[in-house]
Amino acid sequence: MSGSERALGRNDLRTLVLAALGGALEFYDFIIFVFFATTIGQLFFPPDTPDWLRQFQTYGLFAAGYFARPLGGVLMAHFGDRSGRKRMFMLSVLLMALPTLVIGLLPTWATLGHAAPLLLLLMRILQGAAVGGEVPGAWTFVAEHVPARRVGLACGTLTAGLTAGILLGSLVAGAINRELSPAQVLDWGWRIPFLLGGVFGLGAVFLRRMLAETPVFEELRRRRALVEGLPLRRVLAGHRGAVLYSMLLTWVLTAAIVVVILLTPSLMQGLFRIPAAAALGANSLATLALTIGCVVFGIAADRIGAARALAIGCALLAVSVLWLYLGVARDATHLPPLYALAGFCVGVVGVIPVLLVQAFPPAVRYSGVSFAYNVAYAVFGGLTPQLVSLMVLRSPLAPAWYVVALCLLGLISLPLARRVVLRTAGDGALA
Repeated sequence: MSGSERALGRNDLRTLVLAALGGALEFYDFIIFVFFATTIGQLFFPPDTPDWLRQFQTYGLFAAGYFARPLGGVLMAHFGDRSGRKRMFMLSVLLMALPTLVIGLLPTWATLGHAAPLLLLLMRILQGAAVGGEVPGAWTFVAEHVPARRVGLACGTLTAGLTAGILLGSLVAGAINRELSPAQVLDWGWRIPFLLGGVFGLGAVFLRRMLAETPVFEELRRRRALVEGLPLRRVLAGHRGAVLYSMLLTWVLTAAIVVVILLTPSLMQGLFRIPAAAALGANSLATLALTIGCVVFGIAADRIGAARALAIGCALLAVSVLWLYLGVARDATHLPPLYALAGFCVGVVGVIPVLLVQAFPPAVRYSGVSFAYNVAYAVFGGLTPQLVSLMVLRSPLAPAWYVVALCLLGLISLPLARRVVLRTAGDGALA
C-alpha cells in the first residue's frame, strides 16, 4: 500500500486492468477442466472403465490442482518476499499458460496408454501450483500499488477478474457444446478451450512485463528491510494470530464460492428438480452478479472500512442464500432473480483480501497471505462438497444453513480483526 493519500492515477488503473485481465485468464485456464471433465474422462482412461470410476478418477485429477496450491503458493511467496512481487506475478501466469497449452496438445489414452493420465496429472499439479501463487500474489501486488484509500477497490477489482474467469470458462464451454456435435467435441473440440487459454495466457505474460514493481517492495529494498532467511518461519513465529484469522476468513470465502457458485447448480437439479439448462443459465447470471458485487463491496470497504463492509456483506449473504433456497423450494421460477441476488452478495469475498493483506506486515505479507489462504482453501475447499452432500441427506436447506453458519463465523471474527490489524500496524505495515 502506497502510504500517501494521492489520487488513483493512470498507472494505477493500468495496473488494475492488467492484473485483473491476467487473473481472469489464469482462473479460466484452471477452471476450464471441470467443464470438460466428462469428455476428458472418456479420452484419458481405458474405455472399459466403469462410469463411476472414470468420474471419480477425472475429478481426482481436478482435485490434484487444489492440493498443489499450498506448495506452489508458499514457494512463490518465498521469492516474492525476497526478490520481488513482479517476478512471481509474471511466473504464476506463465506457469499456468504453458500446462494449459500442453493439455490442449496431449495425446489421449488411445495413443499413450497409462502415460496419458499421468501427463495430465502433472499438468494439473503445475496449474495448481500456479494458481496458488497467483491469487495471494495478485492481491498483494495491487494492494501495494494503489493509494491506501483505494485498496478495497483494487482487491475487489482483482477478485472480480478472477470470478470473471469462471464465467468466461462457462461461456466458452457452452459455445463449443452448442456449435459442435458431441462427436466433434470428443474428437477435437475439447482441445479448443485449452489451446485458447494457453495462447491468451502467454499474451498475459507479455502484458504483465509492462507493470512496475510495487512501491512498497521498492521501499523495503531501498531501506534494506527485506526479510532474511525464511519469510514463512517469521510468519509462523510472530504472526500466528494473523494466520488463524486469515484462515477463518478464507473458510468464509470458500463457503460462499464453493457452495453458492460451484455446488448450487447441481444441488438445485437434485433437490428441486430444476432442469440442467435452467440451473446453469441462472448460475451464469449469478456469476456475472458476483463479478459486479466484488467491485461494489470493494468500494464499500474504502468508504466505510473493510471490517464494517464485511459485517454488512455477511449479513446480506446469509439472508439472500436462505431466501434463494426457500424461494426455489416454493416456486422454481424464482431461481434466476434470487440466484442473481445471492451471487451479488457473494461479492463480499472482494472485501476479504483487503483484510488479509492488512493482517501481515510488508516484509512477510506475500508469504503470510499465501500460506494462510492456500492451506485453508485446500482444507475447507476440499471438504466442503463432501460435508454439504452429507448434510443434504437431512435437509434440503442444509447448503443455505452451512453458508449462514460461516457468515456468522465471519461476524464473530471481527473483534479479532481489529487486534490483528493493530498488531500489524505496530510491526510496520505500510498504509
